[in-house]
Amino acid sequence: MKRNPLIPFALIAALGIVVMLLISLKGAKQADEIAKGGKPDKAAVATKPDQIYAQTCVSCHGDQLQGVVGPNLTKVGARYSEDEIKDILKNGKEGGMPAGLVSGAQLDAVAKWLSEKK
Repeated sequence: MKRNPLIPFALIAALGIVVMLLISLKGAKQADEIAKGGKPDKAAVATKPDQIYAQTCVSCHGDQLQGVVGPNLTKVGARYSEDEIKDILKNGKEGGMPAGLVSGAQLDAVAKWLSEKK
């Protein structure tokens, strides 16, 4: 009895098409929610300052605020006030700090958190 060698490939292709359709439908549902003004998924948006830092700042300032490419932030609160830190985060700083990495509530949370590092 001979088996058709194309059957496993056909099954894999069919499975791939089903998975692709399911992902597309989920994406379409999310697009509709966003278009209607729905809130983004809370799991995708960090709310804790240390999580925000880990997502946006750790590559330059290190995982322990020790500084890598960017300066050491372990005692940044002793050098800058919360408003000054907020201004730096919002507008950037000469020497490589880009502007606008965080905004809104995240900006406020990170500025407050960093200002407490003394």
